[in-house]
Amino acid sequence: MSYLFALSLFLAPALGALYTNPSQLPGKSNYDYIVVGGGAGGGVIANRLTEDIGTRVLLIEAGSSDYQNLNIRVPGFASRLGGSQFDWNFTTAAQPGLNGRTIPYTRGHVLGGSTSINYMAYTRGSKDDWDRWANVTGDDGWSWDSVQPYVRKMEKLVPPADHHNTTGEIDPSIHGHYGPVGVSLAGYALPTDPRVINASLELSAEFPFNLDANSGNTLGISWFQFTIADGERVNSATAYIAPALRRSNLDVLVNTQVTKVLRTGTQSGKAVFRGVQLAQNASSRVYTLNAHEEVVLSAGAIMTPHILLLSGVGDASLLSSLGIETIVDLPDVGQNLQDHPLVSSSYTVNSTNTLDNLTANATLLAEQLQQWESTRTGELVIGPSNQVGWLRLPGNSSIFESAADPSAGPTSAHYQLFFSDSFISFSEPPPPGGHFLTVFTNLISPSTRGNVTLASKDPFEYPVIQPNFFSTDFDIFTIRESIKAARRYLSAPAWNDWILEEFGSFAQAQTDAEIEQYARNSAFTVFHMCGTSAMGRTGSVGRGSGALNADLTVKGTVGLRVVDASAFPFIPSGHTQVPVYILAERAADLIKHAHA
Repeated sequence: MSYLFALSLFLAPALGALYTNPSQLPGKSNYDYIVVGGGAGGGVIANRLTEDIGTRVLLIEAGSSDYQNLNIRVPGFASRLGGSQFDWNFTTAAQPGLNGRTIPYTRGHVLGGSTSINYMAYTRGSKDDWDRWANVTGDDGWSWDSVQPYVRKMEKLVPPADHHNTTGEIDPSIHGHYGPVGVSLAGYALPTDPRVINASLELSAEFPFNLDANSGNTLGISWFQFTIADGERVNSATAYIAPALRRSNLDVLVNTQVTKVLRTGTQSGKAVFRGVQLAQNASSRVYTLNAHEEVVLSAGAIMTPHILLLSGVGDASLLSSLGIETIVDLPDVGQNLQDHPLVSSSYTVNSTNTLDNLTANATLLAEQLQQWESTRTGELVIGPSNQVGWLRLPGNSSIFESAADPSAGPTSAHYQLFFSDSFISFSEPPPPGGHFLTVFTNLISPSTRGNVTLASKDPFEYPVIQPNFFSTDFDIFTIRESIKAARRYLSAPAWNDWILEEFGSFAQAQTDAEIEQYARNSAFTVFHMCGTSAMGRTGSVGRGSGALNADLTVKGTVGLRVVDASAFPFIPSGHTQVPVYILAERAADLIKHAHA
C-alpha cells in the first residue's frame, strides 16, 4: 500500500476518521466499543467489529500513525526500529540470571503496535501449544483444530519477492490464500541457503528437514515464513486498520495513552468497566469516554496489566501499598510473564559475499535501497533468517531427572535455531571488518516465570518489568545444550568450505560452565513477552487460576475484555505475532456472539 493511498484512507471525509488529539473527537462521542491499543489484537478487533456498519468503534493508540515510515516498510530495516520513536523503550529490571544486566524491552509505539517493529516471523506454534490452551481454559475452541478456520481467515500466502519456485520449501495446502495478512518465504537467495538445508540432510537424525513448521508439528529445519508481501512488511495497520478506515463507523485516536479503565456501575454483583480515562502526557488534560458494550484492552503484555492495576484490578496487597483502591482482587494480573531469551554466536567465514557488506558499505546500502524502492527486490526484502530450526532436548537428558518438561508436548520445541549471513551480537561491538555467519539459539519453552508490577500510581511512570531470565535449572541447561547443538549443526560437511572459526568470546566458551557464563553475559530477548493477564477456566478463582475467563473477559467484571499476548496462559513454542492474530480473530467472533 502506498503512503498516499493510506493517507487518502485517513483523510477521506465520508470514511472513518483519524484523530491526533482527544479534543478532536466528535461531541457526545457514541461508541459501542472502545479498543485500547492498535497492535495485532486491537487491529483485528477494530476491523472485525466494524464489519457491522451499525457498530461504532473507537481505537486508541498511544503511539503515532506513522506506520508507513520507510524504516517500518522495508523488511531489512527492522533492526533500526528498536530504540526509535516507534518503541516504548521499556527496560527490564536487573536480571540476576544475566549477571545483573538490564535488557531493553522493545514494544511497538505506533499504529500496528509491535507488528510494525518486529522481525515479521510467521509461526503459529504447535498443535500441542493450542491444545494445552484448550485444556487449561476448559474451552475446546482454543484447540489447534478449532482455531484453523481463523488461521485461514487471517492469512494470505503470496509468492516471495523474487518469485522463485517454492516447491519443496512450503506446503501451500495448509495455508490461507484470501486473508488480510500477507505471508511469504524469503525473497532473496543467500549463499548459506543450500548449506543450511544440506546440513539438515547430512545430520537428519538430530536435525531432520520439515517441509512446513506451521503444520502443527514444528520440529526440524524449515524454510522461514514471514509477514512480508510484495517485498514490504505487513502489519496490523496495513492489513486491518487502514482497510477498516474505509468504513464510517471506525474512529482512530493516536498519540493518546489510556491511563485506566473506569468503573461505571455494578451488575449481578460484578464491577462494570465500560469507561476509559485518557491523556496525551502527564501534564495534559485528562478525558473520559464510555462504551455502550465493552472496553477491549489490547495494549500488550506490558501495558495491559499496567492499565488494569492502575484501575484497581489486581492483587489487593500490591494495590493497597500504592494507595490504589481495590475494585477487583485479581492476584494473577501482572504475573506469569513469559519470554524467549536468545543468544547469538558468530563465526568467521570464507567468503566476501555476506550481508555484512550492507553495514560496511554505505554505497551498496544506498543501491539496495534504490532497488527496493523501484522493484521491491534485493537484499532488503528478507527477514532475519531464511531458515529456522525447532528442536527438542533428547528424552534422556539429565535435566529431566530433576525438572519437569515445560513444553506443551512432543510437537513443541525446547529451543530454536536460526541463522544470519552477517555478524550480530547483543554484547560485543561489531568488528571493523570481516565476514561472518551468526547462529541464534532461542529458549522456546522456558520454565521461568516473571512479572510486571507498578512502580507507582503515576500512569506515565513505566512499570517494573521482571522476566527472570535463566532463573531455573531447566532454562540455563537448555540454552547451554542449544549452543552445543548449534555447534554440532555447523560442523556438518555442508559447512566445510564456508566456516573458518568461532569468533569473539563465543570461541572461549568450551566447557559447560563457560558456555553457561557466555549465555548469561550475552543473552538478549526476542521480545515475546506474554501471559501477564492469562486465561484460565471460566469462573475459577484464586492465585494461579488466571486473570481472564476462557472468553477473554476479565474475571469479576462486566464489559471488560483483553485481546493481546497477555492473555496467553503459556508462551507458544514459536514467535508470538501470529498467535495474537489468531486469538484476536476468534475473540472478535466471541464478542459478536456475546452481543448478538
